[in-house]
Amino acid sequence: MDPFSNKRRRISREDAEQLAIEALTFLAADETRFVQFLGATGTDLASIRAEAGSPEFLAGVLEFLMNDESLLLVFAGHSGIDPTSLAAARAELAPDPAAEWG
Repeated sequence: MDPFSNKRRRISREDAEQLAIEALTFLAADETRFVQFLGATGTDLASIRAEAGSPEFLAGVLEFLMNDESLLLVFAGHSGIDPTSLAAARAELAPDPAAEWG
């Protein structure tokens, strides 16, 4: 069973972190996407290495994807998940929508 397809759209912290790390890997696998991510977030490789485990940073990765519907759909298709799962994961990682993410 896919933990990201829960009808209630609630996932565990561990699953949310796993999804966000998968999203970051997806972004990093394509130079164009990764440069776009770096530019939009104002982060750099050193910051990613330092912050990659923080819930706020991981929520920011998901938020970045959620702000670009076409990229969100490509990621969801690539990962075989329901695109709405990202919102549930983001909420689990940083419940405050105004949370600073990187």
